[in-house]
Amino acid sequence: MSNVYGYIRVSSRDQNEDRQVISLQQLKIPEPNIFMDKQSGKDFERPSYKKMTRRMKNGDLLYIKSIDRLGRNYNEILQQWQFLTREKGIDIVVIDMPLLDTRRGKDLLGTFLSDIVLQVLSFVAENERSNIRQRQAEGIAAAKARGVRFGRPPKPWPDNFPAYCLLWKSGQLSATAAAKACGMPVSTFRYRGRTFLKNNEYA
Repeated sequence: MSNVYGYIRVSSRDQNEDRQVISLQQLKIPEPNIFMDKQSGKDFERPSYKKMTRRMKNGDLLYIKSIDRLGRNYNEILQQWQFLTREKGIDIVVIDMPLLDTRRGKDLLGTFLSDIVLQVLSFVAENERSNIRQRQAEGIAAAKARGVRFGRPPKPWPDNFPAYCLLWKSGQLSATAAAKACGMPVSTFRYRGRTFLKNNEYA
C-alpha cells in the first residue's frame, strides 16, 4: 500500500514554516510522514530529507509547497527529481505549481512538458537566489560608501581614556601601561587612541 509524505524546508531556525505546515495539513498527510529540515537548500545533505527518502518506496506520493523548498541548486534539483521519480518510482506534487504533478500525463508528451516546467522553475529558483545575494552585496557596498558601519558598535571610552591618550602621545607613558590603566588591550588602545587624537584638538 502506497504512503503519502510531505516535505518542509526553511533556510534557518529563524524562518517561519507555518505556511508550509498548513498546506500539508490541509492534505490530511499523517503527522509522522511530514519531514522538516531547518537549513540551507544549497544541497541535499539534510538529515530529515535523507530519512524520508530512505523510507519512501515505489508508488509513494510526495508533496512539497514549492520547488525552491526542495532545493535552490538548479542541477541538484533536477538530479534529485529524477532520482525520486525514475529510480525510486515516487510521484511528486508541487502544491504551488499544478503542472508539476507526476501523477498526471505519464505519457511521453506529459513527461516532456513536466520536465520543461521543472527545468524552468529550477532555474528561476537558483537565479533568484543569485539575485538576492547580488542585491545584498550591492546594498552593503552602498551603505559602506555612505559611512554606515556594520557589526557591534565599539564600547564607550573609559573616563580616563583622554588623559592617558595624552600621556601616551607625549611619551610620558608607554602604550602598554596606558592600555592597562584604561582596562583595554594594547592593540585596541593604540587604534582608538590614534582615532581620538586625530579627531580632537590634542592631535
